[in-house]
Amino acid sequence: MKQSELRDFLNEKVLQYNGKDFIETDPVQIPHRFQSKEDQEISGFLTATISWGNRKSILTNAHKLMEMMDQSPYEFILHHQNKDLKSLESFVHRTFNGVDLQYFIKSLQNIYKNHSGLEVLFAKNLSKNSTQPAIAAFKKIFFELPHPPRTTKHISDPSKGSAAKRINMWLRWNCRQDPMGVDLGIWKSVSPALLSCPLDVHSGNVARKLGLIKRKQNDAKALGELDASLRKLDPKDPVKYDFALFGLGVFEGF
Repeated sequence: MKQSELRDFLNEKVLQYNGKDFIETDPVQIPHRFQSKEDQEISGFLTATISWGNRKSILTNAHKLMEMMDQSPYEFILHHQNKDLKSLESFVHRTFNGVDLQYFIKSLQNIYKNHSGLEVLFAKNLSKNSTQPAIAAFKKIFFELPHPPRTTKHISDPSKGSAAKRINMWLRWNCRQDPMGVDLGIWKSVSPALLSCPLDVHSGNVARKLGLIKRKQNDAKALGELDASLRKLDPKDPVKYDFALFGLGVFEGF
């Protein structure tokens, strides 16, 4: 398939899947429930963190998380007390449990109080052509407080070879200026042109079949290949093709 044909094909699939109906079954519905930027980015971050496994379970547990924070995640992050953290002990989603969640709350408070918030932290660590160095820098800051060693596995690090699928998905929600309103576009200081597509089994398999990547593993190197291919198709909004790859893989069995 010629590049122009591939672009037309994928653009058609973006139009098919990048619509309001997508929100109803996707974890992005959680941050859409909130109005303030801080509530949206925090609820999105926590939801993305647990976005693996059964989709129904992801949504159920994400809603439970918001209930545990009194439907005011930013207020909870800033002003929680020890008794509030204790109430989180019972939370569990697969290998992410109450111990991990308690540290996440403490770390997010540190980021808002001492690093000017999530957007500022990411924006100051970007490279000229990628958000991946910012993710690696974010992990270092996230774990600068004393923390349980087990919790570090819940934040991916591209500098260690990870494709960082869930954080890239969250960055898409925050940064992509979406005319259809699926992605929130609440961060203005991180260009959508720098974003990377969330790479998983489904999107990876479709990308290989379409010749967008050659590497067999879904890792940081494969993500680099995918970035290069998608930016040729649309240098300003390359991650819009996540909707096409996801739809082709999950809904069409491409």
